[in-house]
Amino acid sequence: MIPFIDLAAQQARLRPRIDAAIARVLAHGAYVMGPEVRELESRLAAFCGAKLALSCANGTDALALPLMAWGVGAGDAVFCPSFTFAATPEVAPWTGAEPVFVDIRPDTYTMDPDHLEEAIEAIQAEGRLAPKVVIAVDLFGQPADYHRISQICRRHGLKLIADSAQGFGCTLDGQHPIRWADVVTTSFFPAKPLGCYGDGGAVLTDDADLWERMDSLRIHGKAVPSDGLVNGHDPKYLNARVGINSRLDTIQAAILLEKLSVFEDEIARRQPIASHYAEGLHDVCLQTPIVISGGRSTWAQYVVEHRSRDGLAEHLKTRGIPTAVYYPVPMHRQRPYAGFAQGPGGLPVSDAKSQTVIALPMHAYLDPEVQDEIIEGVREFNG
Repeated sequence: MIPFIDLAAQQARLRPRIDAAIARVLAHGAYVMGPEVRELESRLAAFCGAKLALSCANGTDALALPLMAWGVGAGDAVFCPSFTFAATPEVAPWTGAEPVFVDIRPDTYTMDPDHLEEAIEAIQAEGRLAPKVVIAVDLFGQPADYHRISQICRRHGLKLIADSAQGFGCTLDGQHPIRWADVVTTSFFPAKPLGCYGDGGAVLTDDADLWERMDSLRIHGKAVPSDGLVNGHDPKYLNARVGINSRLDTIQAAILLEKLSVFEDEIARRQPIASHYAEGLHDVCLQTPIVISGGRSTWAQYVVEHRSRDGLAEHLKTRGIPTAVYYPVPMHRQRPYAGFAQGPGGLPVSDAKSQTVIALPMHAYLDPEVQDEIIEGVREFNG
């Protein structure tokens, strides 16, 4: 069976270094918020050109923490795509706010800026909700259209979150999304381009005050210097706000430090693999991936469109080739989210794409002969 994502190949490359990193944590014993956590935060920020990074327990908390720190709550609107994983919209109801679903572009699958502006203006005209935040998703590894989305956010006075769980490391015109977004969030779920061996996440920002509030929130609302409560006591026992428990384990930080050291090389390795897929499949698929002009994708997934998506999946399964569907049912069609607002005219592109998209095996260690076997399998089905 061909692996969909070959984590074992990456581990083989790094195993001695990872073993040594874990051993160092076991030796010093600071298993929660240890020195590797701070080192990772520093290196993540440097990698993306951000001033600060804040680690947390998972990518979903990474989305929730800035909303909490900004005071987003009841009566507020958080605009996000429906063609995404549940983590993106679910953080809005956590705070009492409501997600407003926006359609995607048919070429890149990322948020459609035109529909975003229409949705903001419709919500403003209705008057029931106050527009507060936009969450743009770097889907399948590539950046959203931050040139236009950031302009829209500035024009309407909205905060911008780049949900880069799938796209951490992607760039637009050579710049990471932090160039345009108030915060960038990511997930270290094992299947992500930069993943650990458990769960984890991070928030990147240039706003020191925001970082301090999120630092408080991730550790049960502990007191931070600006609260003026710390008088020689451990700040975690002096609570300035209602927070959550969202700390990154030190062992996971140690693993991520080793993975981060080869991350840029892995992103580079994914580029010719994506190009080879495009060369081999462009004439037998409805669409092969289109990257935004000036964009560089991390290729978290390689997603094509096929008119007989489910038939192709079954055919490839008989050949030992796994596939996945991101996403078979857009969020606005799922029961917990069906009652939330949508941009004007609904989300026809999201609905249509959910019927045709299929992801093929993709990772930095995909052997050329194995990739040719995958391409042959797809072409055989079309033959």
